[in-house]
Amino acid sequence: RTGLVAKELERYNLDIVGLAETRLADEGELKEPTSGYTFFWKGKEQTERRDAGVGFAIKSILVDKLEELPLGISDRLMTVRVPLSRGGYVTLISVYAPTMVANEIEKMNFYETLKNVLKKVPPADKIVILGDFNARVGNDYHTWKSLGRHGVGACNANGMLLLQMCEEFDLVVTNTIFRQKDKYKTTWMHPGSKRWHLIDYVLVRRRDLQDVCSVRVLRGAECWTDHRLVRCKMKLHIRRKIRSPGMILPRK
Repeated sequence: RTGLVAKELERYNLDIVGLAETRLADEGELKEPTSGYTFFWKGKEQTERRDAGVGFAIKSILVDKLEELPLGISDRLMTVRVPLSRGGYVTLISVYAPTMVANEIEKMNFYETLKNVLKKVPPADKIVILGDFNARVGNDYHTWKSLGRHGVGACNANGMLLLQMCEEFDLVVTNTIFRQKDKYKTTWMHPGSKRWHLIDYVLVRRRDLQDVCSVRVLRGAECWTDHRLVRCKMKLHIRRKIRSPGMILPRK
């Protein structure tokens, strides 16, 4: 399955891809030499029920330039720190948040852990958080400064938790910044209502919003999931002449 996904990522020429709901056991690394990607994942132990799991798929040529490999925090959070030119860094965080039907304690624990991760990111680092938040943030940009003018639908309870965290850490939901048709923003279709919703996001620090060139759903991508792939193009320059990262962050 990783081979099939890697071929699709290669087709779209993506550099760093956040993976959510992988359901893979334990923690591991797998290289797909044909397509040139290395997969990293973090899940629960083999004997436990696996209904989450996160990871990264990274161009192997970029992996060779990393100072440290991706770090699994839990089966819902994984981070990787990428060196940029001029001595800077970008910390990427791959997430898979609890669903709407999860209990409140599980949701609170997830956000508490994510906040602790964010607090440990060096202040000078750029931050890119990407993945499935299972949340609808809506389009009330008058109330939430974390939203742009081009959100989708209404906010739900999970969306409130996400927006509150964004406000606390001065993060922006980049999916709502660009004006485009909803079909290029929505990422998941509800199996009951058959309506499309935006629940997969790319978040950045407000001060780094100038680095974001575009955020758009790739409707033609077939990655063996019921979610559409989200691509975020950013103006980032990797140290040692490696091209910019992406989710999702495609090479130029």
